[in-house]
Amino acid sequence: MSDVTVFCFFASYLLALAFEVVRAMRGLSWLRWLALPSAAAGLVAHTLFLWERGRATNLPPLLSSTQDWLLVVAWVACVLYLFVVAYDQKAGIGLFALPAVLLLVSVSYFASDSPSAVMRGGNGTPEDRALHGWLMLHAALLGLGIAAVVAGIVSSLMYLVQHRRLRHKQARPAGMKLISLERLERWNRLSVLVAVPLLSLGFGVGFLLFYLAGRQGEQTSLWDPVVIASSLAWVVMVAVLGRTMRSEHPAGKSVALRTLIAFGFLLATMLGLQLATGGGGHAVKDWQGRKVELDRAGKGETADP
Repeated sequence: MSDVTVFCFFASYLLALAFEVVRAMRGLSWLRWLALPSAAAGLVAHTLFLWERGRATNLPPLLSSTQDWLLVVAWVACVLYLFVVAYDQKAGIGLFALPAVLLLVSVSYFASDSPSAVMRGGNGTPEDRALHGWLMLHAALLGLGIAAVVAGIVSSLMYLVQHRRLRHKQARPAGMKLISLERLERWNRLSVLVAVPLLSLGFGVGFLLFYLAGRQGEQTSLWDPVVIASSLAWVVMVAVLGRTMRSEHPAGKSVALRTLIAFGFLLATMLGLQLATGGGGHAVKDWQGRKVELDRAGKGETADP
């Protein structure tokens, strides 16, 4: 189990995408029976990797490192892809979903894989356990929210491609079934209804963590670049999607296009922040690090050289 690496499941997902591309270009419908096992094998390796990381760090993957947090989001995206394919094996969702999964895995490769200085809940004071719970809630809300964002981007792209094909009366790829516009529109709206509340709650919990850090005497500032960029991305998303959803009868193409713009901007911002900062706000991370140093000092331990 410890021999599983990121490259193992990345290669499996890449192979599944290659089968999907050839299937669409050549009209070889039987290739779906190779694409599905390849993606499933990647998911198994992906799961084993996260399981082993959790055992090694004694932390849930959502909190162990920035790399693992991104891999959890990629894992959820892959599960959603396999769920849709299991429901309708002829659907051509792999051409859109698998690149998103590969993007998340690729970004995670360049993110920090060092365990974060989060206190192990259950072994510290009640204050430490409460902090651990808030951090877990914060990471979970953002992780699930970003997974819904990925689903929204995929459904929006599929809608726009399908709309263009029907408008120009193009034949569908041989051996591949394209999902109807009505179903894609429902998926698109569902992703918005899931992503916006989860991300809003996630950001709200993040601000609460800043408040708790301030109560502990730490120097916190809402002018942190991470806070500013994240808040700006959230405002843009809510403004674009809020205006769309307030319309009585918005056109499906307009909804898909605005969802793609809003979610695409948010995803690019979040992934950029993860790469630039290693995840989380600077104030929260400094607070965590100092708490660990104080715990070590109280136990007579010395800091690592």
